[in-house]
Amino acid sequence: MNLLFRIVPMVALVMGSFEGISQQGFQIEGTITGLPDKSVVVITDPDNPSDTLAKAVSRQNQFKLNGAVVDVKLYNISFLPSDKKGLLFLENKKMKLSGDVNAIQQLKLEGSVAQDGFIAFQQQFEPYFRKYGELSQAANKSGVTDSLMQLYRQLVDNLAAAGERFAAEKKDQVVAPFMWATIMQVVENPDLVEKSFAGFTPEVKSSFYGRFLEARIADSKIGRIGSPALEFTQNDPSGTPVSLSSFRGKYVLIDFWASWCGPCRQENPNVVLAHDRFKNKNFTVLGVSLDNNKEKWLKAIKDDKLDWTQVSDLKYWQNEVALQYKIQSIPQNLLIDPNGIIIGKNLRGEELQSKLCEVLGCKEQ
Repeated sequence: MNLLFRIVPMVALVMGSFEGISQQGFQIEGTITGLPDKSVVVITDPDNPSDTLAKAVSRQNQFKLNGAVVDVKLYNISFLPSDKKGLLFLENKKMKLSGDVNAIQQLKLEGSVAQDGFIAFQQQFEPYFRKYGELSQAANKSGVTDSLMQLYRQLVDNLAAAGERFAAEKKDQVVAPFMWATIMQVVENPDLVEKSFAGFTPEVKSSFYGRFLEARIADSKIGRIGSPALEFTQNDPSGTPVSLSSFRGKYVLIDFWASWCGPCRQENPNVVLAHDRFKNKNFTVLGVSLDNNKEKWLKAIKDDKLDWTQVSDLKYWQNEVALQYKIQSIPQNLLIDPNGIIIGKNLRGEELQSKLCEVLGCKEQ
């Protein structure tokens, strides 16, 4: 169960030409209570933090920022030397910013429709994020239980339904693809996201987060159930190259994991149980580790009794197989049939046992 997941920072796909910038650009008139006189206020792009888009010096809690943005998206606003930092959805418009420097997350930006949508997103989805965190803490403390799994699945279903409603309501706003880009990794329903994306206006589809989401949807089609598994070769602990195609004719569970991944280690006993139960029925496991320390990798294999083929290039999140399969969180797995077709994905606990029973039978030989 993927209660804990790695959130990958959103990066620009391809920065567009500057032809799209409004000649007027943006202007922000700010009044921030508690802001020390002569504070430096800076707007930067999280995807290019070294690029200063606007800069001003405060006088009597007030300042004025002038600049231009290529895309309507989230930008950082920083107050120095206090090093207070917030996020704002900026547009090339005249806007007013107000609030308290000691409550930086509650800043109010008037004049930005995108920021209004961002506030609505936070208000509607914060309860789901809070519940997700609670389940993650419970899983880390007591392990993944059947009751936790049931609560997690219900949460994911509710989150997906909320996302679908929000996207329909905001189909003409850039916050719609931003929302999916934020929760897609948890919802793990690319068909739903693709259907929702189709309903966006052309302007939203071509926006920064629209382009980002479109690329994520394309990536999600890699490794879909019913598609051929992508061939790869990687070395086992002895340095011997192992190819996926060498397992052709068997049912193979490609298991993406790492010694440092708590949820992976919690799931390993379930994988061991499946391996031991079905290894004599034309089934095996191929572990792909996202480790970067060989000693820790080998120790985890021994400690968890992972008695099957393991491979890794010890490149951490840059593992070439993980990149090939667009893996952005672990644990993840793919069940491959003897013809090399993916017939299952992210099977955990009883789900893995049930699927293997379905294709291999459960009557012991």
